[in-house]
Amino acid sequence: MADPIIRQIKIKTGVLKRLAKEEASYRTEAKQQEEKIDQLKETGADAFLIKQHMASLQETIMMIPDTRRRMTIAHGDLSQLLEAEEELSESAEYQEAKSLLDSIKLEA
Repeated sequence: MADPIIRQIKIKTGVLKRLAKEEASYRTEAKQQEEKIDQLKETGADAFLIKQHMASLQETIMMIPDTRRRMTIAHGDLSQLLEAEEELSESAEYQEAKSLLDSIKLEA
């Protein structure tokens, strides 16, 4: 009986890890794009090129709240699963999931 539950813990842990990496990636990309735009403005680059980079930056920034929303849902799902299956608290998968939940901050 515990085997399908362990599998669900692994899956939900993987989803949460992926979303955390995705959010960090979008934040890093947005910062890099902002720096690139500033550099283009300083060098007097073509206005069209700057506009293209600004549009790309806006698309990246729009992805951050969506990723955060999906991550909040995944965090809640995993947290609920762990609360319901506390008898598995000795398993490595449970410990990894609990550690991940503790490490991810969900403030805005």
